[in-house]
Amino acid sequence: MVIFAQNHFMSKPFSDLGIFPALQQGLADLNITVPTDIQKKTLPVVLNQTEDVVALAKTGTGKTAAFGLPLLQLIDSENTEIQGVILAPTRELGQQIHANLMAYAAHVPEISIAAVCGGIPIKHQIERLTSPTHIVVATPGRLVDLIGRGAINIKNLTYLVLDEADEMVSAFKEDLDRIIEEIPKKRRTLLFTATLSGAIKQLVQNYMSKYVVQLEADMETLGHQGIDHHYMVVAPIEKLDVLMHFLNARAGQRGVIFCKTKAAVNKLGKNLAINKFSSGSIHGSLTQGIRDRIMGQFREGHIDILVATDLAARGIDVKEISYVVNYHLPDTYDTYVHRSGRTARAGAKGFSLSILQEEEVNDIGNFEKELGIKFKELKKGDAQSIEENKSLLWAKKIFKTKPNRTISYKFRQQVSTVFHHLTKEELIDKLLANYLMNTGTTLPKETPTKKHKKH
Repeated sequence: MVIFAQNHFMSKPFSDLGIFPALQQGLADLNITVPTDIQKKTLPVVLNQTEDVVALAKTGTGKTAAFGLPLLQLIDSENTEIQGVILAPTRELGQQIHANLMAYAAHVPEISIAAVCGGIPIKHQIERLTSPTHIVVATPGRLVDLIGRGAINIKNLTYLVLDEADEMVSAFKEDLDRIIEEIPKKRRTLLFTATLSGAIKQLVQNYMSKYVVQLEADMETLGHQGIDHHYMVVAPIEKLDVLMHFLNARAGQRGVIFCKTKAAVNKLGKNLAINKFSSGSIHGSLTQGIRDRIMGQFREGHIDILVATDLAARGIDVKEISYVVNYHLPDTYDTYVHRSGRTARAGAKGFSLSILQEEEVNDIGNFEKELGIKFKELKKGDAQSIEENKSLLWAKKIFKTKPNRTISYKFRQQVSTVFHHLTKEELIDKLLANYLMNTGTTLPKETPTKKHKKH
C-alpha cells in the first residue's frame, strides 16, 4: 500500500510538467517516475514557449526524454508530413534514441517514428519513408544521402533536434550545412550539448534564432551519483600488466576500456585477445557490420570487456556495466562524464578508474574542481601479485590453446613418453618452473610442508 502511494506521489511531477497521460503511461511502463533535473527544466520551456533551446546536458541525465517527450506531444498526428528530425552523431546513438521514443510512445500508436542511420542498406529506409512518418531519427550523412536521392521531404519541418551537438559540429559540419539549407527558416531548433565550446557557440549563431533559451542540468545530476572515481599511477612500461591485473580481479564482470586513438584500441584489443580475455574492440574505422556484431556480443553478455574510442562508444546503453577504465585520460571534462556515465546505470553502483602516468596526476585536481567530484587513489598491485598474475595468464593461455591435430602420432608418443612417469602435479610444477626460469620471474618461496611418501 505504501509502495503504491509512493509511486503515485512520484509520478505526479510529469503531469505537473504538462506531459499527457498517454505518454506518462509509456514512462510508467519503463519505471520512469521522477523527472531528472534537465527534464524539469526543458519540458515546460519546449511545451509552453516558442524559442529555440540550448541545453547543457551530459550522458546519464535523461536528455532523450527531455527532447523526446515534448516532441511526441507537439506532433500533429493527422498531418502526415515529417514534422520533427532528430540528428545524432553515431548510428548506435540514433538507434538508442529511436528505441526510447518508441517506448515512450507505446500508448500513442498514431505517431510514426522512423530511424535512418548510416552503416545499413539504404533501400529499406527509402521504402520505409514512403509510409507516413512524423519523426525521423537520423545520422547527418545518411540524411544528406536521402535528401540527394529525393527520398525524403523535410521542407515543411517544424522541429530540429541536435543531440550531442559537440560531437557533430566538427565531424559533420558540411552535412549539417546541407540539412539546414533544406529545412524552413521558420522552425524550432533544440540543441543538446555537453559543453559550450567556441564551435558550438558558432553553430548556435549560424543555425538558431536570435532569441535562445539556455538551460543547464545541475552538477549534482550529471550522472555522477553512485560512481566511485579512482585513479592509479603507473610507469608506461607496466601499464598493460597493471590493467590485466585489475581485469583479472574483476573476472566475470562487464566493463568498458577507453583509449584515445583507433591505433591504441587495436593494440590493447590485440594484447587482451592474446592473453585470452573475453573482449572485443570497436572504433570508427571498423565496418558497421563488425561494430554491430561486437556490440551485440557485449550487450548479450558473450564478451565481458569492450575496448573503444569515445565516438564509437556513443549510444552504448548496456545495463550491468560494473566498471569503466580510462586507459588514456580524456582531453575534455565532458568526455570524462560521457565515459564514466556508462557505468552506474539504473541506480546501480559504478566504478571508474583512470590509469595515469606520473605527469598526469596534476590533472586530477582540475577534473575534481570542474566536475565537482572526488577521486581516490588506488594503489597498483605490488610486484609480487603482478608477476603472479602474469604467470596465471600464461597458464590460462595454455589451457585455452587448441590441440594441434597435424602433429604425427609417432612424435606425440615420443613426447608423451618423456612425461610418462610424471603425475599431473609434478607436470604443473615443472611447467611453472620452466616458465619462471625462461621469463626471469622470481616468486616468493612458500614455507615447505612435509609430504608423505607413497608406498
